[in-house]
Amino acid sequence: MADAKEKAELYALDISDVTWHSAPDSTTEERVEIAYLPNGAVAMRNSTDPDTVLRYTEAEWRAFVLGARDGEFDVR
Repeated sequence: MADAKEKAELYALDISDVTWHSAPDSTTEERVEIAYLPNGAVAMRNSTDPDTVLRYTEAEWRAFVLGARDGEFDVR
């Protein structure tokens, strides 16, 4: 888990000029978008609510991706 200082620095970053990415086959208006930030961090938002942005440190993002690949978030 990231420490408070690391998270504060991450949320203090100006991300107004980042490039947002979504799945290449995403044709709907509502989709998840991510942006790559310095030091391996990632920002994530919903395309229909672009002002609400979550930010993850490299370690948090890596844990999420590994969990998703391992099926931790699959609906049972």
